[in-house]
Amino acid sequence: MRGSILGTEVRRVEDDELMRGQGTYVDNLDIPDTLHATFVRSPLAHALIEGVDTSEAKTAPGVRAVYLAEDLNLAPQVGAIPLNPKTARPPLAVGKVRFVGDVVAVVIADTKAQANDAAELVVVDYDPLDVVVDLEAALDPDGPLQFEELGSNIAAGEREPDEEGDPLEGADVVVRVTMRNQRLAPMPMEPNAMIAIPGGIDGTDYDATVYVSAQAAHMAQALLAGGIGMDMSRLRVISPHVGGGFGAKIGAQAEHLVVLAAALKLGRPVKWIETRSENAVSMMHGRAQQEWVEMGLRQDGTIVGLRLNVLVDCGAYGGFNGFLGIVFTRMMSAGVYRIPKISYNVAAVLTNTASVGAFRGAGRPEAAELLERIMDMAAVELKIDPAELRRRNYIQPDEFPHTTVVGAPYDNGDYELPLRKALELAGYEDLRAEQERRRSSGDPKQLGIGLASYVEVTGAGNFTEWAAVDVHADGGATIKVGTSAHGQGHATSFGMIVSDRLGIPLEKIKFVQADTAEVPRGGGTMGSRSLQIGGNAVNRAAEVVLQSARELAAELLEADVDDIEVSDSGELGVAGVPDRTLSWSKLSEAATERGQRLGTELDWEQQGGSTFPFGTHLSVVEVDTDTGKVTPLKHYAVDDCGRILNPLIVAGQQHGGLAQGMAQTLWEHFVYDADGNPTTATLTDYTIPSAADLPWFDVSNTETPTPHNPLGAKGIGESATVGSTPAVHNAIVDAVSHLGIRHIDLPCTPHAVWRAIENARKGALPDPWREPPLAALRALPERQPMDPDAEPVGA
Repeated sequence: MRGSILGTEVRRVEDDELMRGQGTYVDNLDIPDTLHATFVRSPLAHALIEGVDTSEAKTAPGVRAVYLAEDLNLAPQVGAIPLNPKTARPPLAVGKVRFVGDVVAVVIADTKAQANDAAELVVVDYDPLDVVVDLEAALDPDGPLQFEELGSNIAAGEREPDEEGDPLEGADVVVRVTMRNQRLAPMPMEPNAMIAIPGGIDGTDYDATVYVSAQAAHMAQALLAGGIGMDMSRLRVISPHVGGGFGAKIGAQAEHLVVLAAALKLGRPVKWIETRSENAVSMMHGRAQQEWVEMGLRQDGTIVGLRLNVLVDCGAYGGFNGFLGIVFTRMMSAGVYRIPKISYNVAAVLTNTASVGAFRGAGRPEAAELLERIMDMAAVELKIDPAELRRRNYIQPDEFPHTTVVGAPYDNGDYELPLRKALELAGYEDLRAEQERRRSSGDPKQLGIGLASYVEVTGAGNFTEWAAVDVHADGGATIKVGTSAHGQGHATSFGMIVSDRLGIPLEKIKFVQADTAEVPRGGGTMGSRSLQIGGNAVNRAAEVVLQSARELAAELLEADVDDIEVSDSGELGVAGVPDRTLSWSKLSEAATERGQRLGTELDWEQQGGSTFPFGTHLSVVEVDTDTGKVTPLKHYAVDDCGRILNPLIVAGQQHGGLAQGMAQTLWEHFVYDADGNPTTATLTDYTIPSAADLPWFDVSNTETPTPHNPLGAKGIGESATVGSTPAVHNAIVDAVSHLGIRHIDLPCTPHAVWRAIENARKGALPDPWREPPLAALRALPERQPMDPDAEPVGA
């Protein structure tokens, strides 16, 4: 019987050209007659624009044009997920600027240097306005408003209906904490990049062709075409190699629209390659939530209920992050636990800062962080081991499928299995013994052990994908699919599926993606959807091709179609008759002779809705109580992403997710001063870790295949980020909890940890709880009850 390649470690086929420097990124493209764009950005966080003088810039060497908003007449944009049309962003500022980095003008010149020089000559007359960067301060009705017509700085929000009652009623113990998921910058290795070309290329007939560093070519096509009023079918979008996205390259930013409009107006290709400093201040940031968390429990550790009051920072313009906080953080607020009552009140708030959107995990890490932090605080309060408290409250395997009290339809799970594995791998009891030894001896370097059990949602709301598989005369095949890989290994994973189904060697399979001329539609890559949606689309297409090939082989070999199978050598033949086979090249030729195509294209839909990966992370850290320095020692990640097709790629996703999740706990924080000036806009100040800063990772898995798709696959791209942040955070607080410290806000920098230790030694520990802004939250509209006949959240 022919063995399956699925489930085996296969090295990524796409890496060779990247390692050899043969990758094709936007900035590598040599398009004749290309002009260059530089944006004039506001140095003020909030100001009226009294006038703009472009006269000197227009006469500078090499300058072809300087455009203001009135020159291009682009409509304000609501982005990929509209939140409130009153908070739409003009691609070029109209009337006022709302954050440092807001775009006022664009200079187009023959060279980038000339464009940069001319941009310095644009004179903008600003009338400064009051600034608000703090979320709670933004709720002040007498404070500065981002959009006067809105009447407040709340772009959207909702509160629990009054009749739902108190979720903490009946609790013996109530644990409370005020905490934050701080603002992060995605900082991909490749910043935003785009070339807009009037007309088609290579003889194609389009009104414009765009090369753009993006995660979803078809979404970019829709947003760009819609933004300039072009028929979408007349715009071709190509995403070549993409140097990282992490959620921030899902749609199209204001600058993309301006570049396309400028190219069409000038009739010349226009290129924009974002600088690192531009990227820091203008690319969508992530996280940026303030949370008030209250959990009620009985003395035996049983959870009674959870009350959450949440402020979500939208930045200067309402959009993606407000949606994430309203929908996804609430959706995942029950986590892996039986929580009978949850109250969730949330306001999406506007501030004079860069817009906030999706960043690896997009709403789910925030939910896991607040829930797992309060679980550890409850364990301390009740004097129950953190692992045991979690175990007592897990949703059990026989309770699936399970819909939580907030409507999340979990497919399946065994939440205790990763916990047991993590405890065993780490030697949990020995770690606790070592921790006690250090505490008893007064060792200045204390050991911390942190746990986090999580569940997240993947593929949510984006369940359909287009795919095509074609076999060629040379016996090879081409896969086309609507996802868009930028480091995830789609060429390998999807190639493995086709190779497994058809028997064609992986090296003979070509992979095509992210070109709207080659791929007519697609959902892109986001929300850890690619394998479970795109992979299953490819799988189904391969099955259709195989069935067509079997029917053709049966005709040619004069055999029953049910007797035709793929042989060990990768040919189609009659079962049990090794010398009666046909190669794929001969089958392709035979199909062509009959005027047929040995291939298919189709749209596949995941009927069961979202999938819900889960796992447990255990982190071990050392805290120097003299300096506050945290040294990560080991991190154990046990993640369940359903059926695993390539363990090597899964491990790679775990490693990348761990690095970013740990970085939130220990290092990264995008900060503004009171005037709205970014103070961490360089890689000197915004501290991304290197490999030398990270500990030894022990990544492993359990496998619980989902019933929602034939491959049994769930997402893995964001899981390690979801699980690692709270595990490391809990480990740090655990290391110093014997001093009476209950909570330290993120990021746990040496100064933050040292300050907490010093306060504890002085007997001056602050209360980790303060009252939420209830007046503003109570003014929000009530959440409407769920329609029992409607599809559940995430379906």
